[in-house]
Amino acid sequence: MDNHKLLLLGLLRHQKMHGYQLFEFIERNLATCTDLKKPTAYFLLHQMEKDGWVRIEHAQKGNRPPRKIFILTEAGEKAFWQLLSENLSHYFPVAFPSDIGLAFIDQLRPSEAIQLLQIRRQLLIEALDTVKDIPTHSGSTQLLIEHQKAFLEFELNWLEALLNSLVNSN
Repeated sequence: MDNHKLLLLGLLRHQKMHGYQLFEFIERNLATCTDLKKPTAYFLLHQMEKDGWVRIEHAQKGNRPPRKIFILTEAGEKAFWQLLSENLSHYFPVAFPSDIGLAFIDQLRPSEAIQLLQIRRQLLIEALDTVKDIPTHSGSTQLLIEHQKAFLEFELNWLEALLNSLVNSN
């Protein structure tokens, strides 16, 4: 959850935003890089308000209902730097849940394994295309997108090599 807090605080450092703006930015630009869901984002924003990391102002445009604008506080600024330091100085092991099936791939006929892995390959290509379609950002936010792109390209290359070895062993 701290990585989600870091993300929200980091975005609020750039500008004050209402929750919908925050989540729209995340969904449009960073959805392939984070699993933060809207209910969790709102929960964390309200938790950070209780912790004094953000404050809320209400704004209203026309006849629309008032919106809560989240603004980073001095305590939130300190929390941001602490969370950033912790995040960048740690290694977080990555688990690949979709790899569990690889442990049992030999239970399938080779043609079945190839067919299923070709479906996975297509999904990887679509995910990579999605990342490639994200507009280029100035600053370090682009690093997040580039890392995701590099991972997907590596995964696709690895999967293609596996498929080639399965096809050639038939």
